[in-house]
Amino acid sequence: MQACDVMTTGVITVSPDTPVHEIARLLVDKRISGVPVVDAEGHLLGIVSEGDLVRRLEEEDDGRRRSWWLDLLATPEERAQGYVRAHGRRASDIMTREVVTVAPDTPVGTIARLLEERHIKRVPVVHQGKVVGIVSRADLLRALAARQPETVSADDRVLRERLIRELEKAGLDYHPFVNIVVTEGVVHLWGIVSSQSEADALRVAAENVEGVKAVESHLAIRPLATGL
Repeated sequence: MQACDVMTTGVITVSPDTPVHEIARLLVDKRISGVPVVDAEGHLLGIVSEGDLVRRLEEEDDGRRRSWWLDLLATPEERAQGYVRAHGRRASDIMTREVVTVAPDTPVGTIARLLEERHIKRVPVVHQGKVVGIVSRADLLRALAARQPETVSADDRVLRERLIRELEKAGLDYHPFVNIVVTEGVVHLWGIVSSQSEADALRVAAENVEGVKAVESHLAIRPLATGL
């Protein structure tokens, strides 16, 4: 089983020039904890997470009351970087640039160890420098709950790809918290949607994919936030 078998597609991204306040609102509105930063061609440049925004607030406060000895120990470069993180207004100012990534064919066992060792919640899946998906701890647990075999059959992989194309064609590929796991012809839908109608549409789309034996929906319904 590889990253391409469990990853969430339709990844929400921002540009380097996206304002910080827009990123904060995006994380709340889409119920996500991080967003990749990409250039005009879709190449990964960095990632902005809830942690980056929290550290920004901490550094803003720290700048008002930091002890003199901390200033003495910090290098000019560290002080400059801290100021940019605390006061920068764009994604490029606060994003983490050294992003841990995996390839579509990276084994899920390797991904699980990576998440554990790096103490991170999710990892972008990158192909030829471009983000094609994200694998989170939740995605790995969903695959385990669906009793996904260690080796995914070619038929199951084809069914998953067919369903993703069907969702794209129907305009239903915008859910950042929906993941698809296919086991022996059975489609498992996991994640969060904002209404029963969306859950029904995803189920119907899966049922209409040729070759699908059954659909099991584990989707939770939570209305979208209306603002910060």
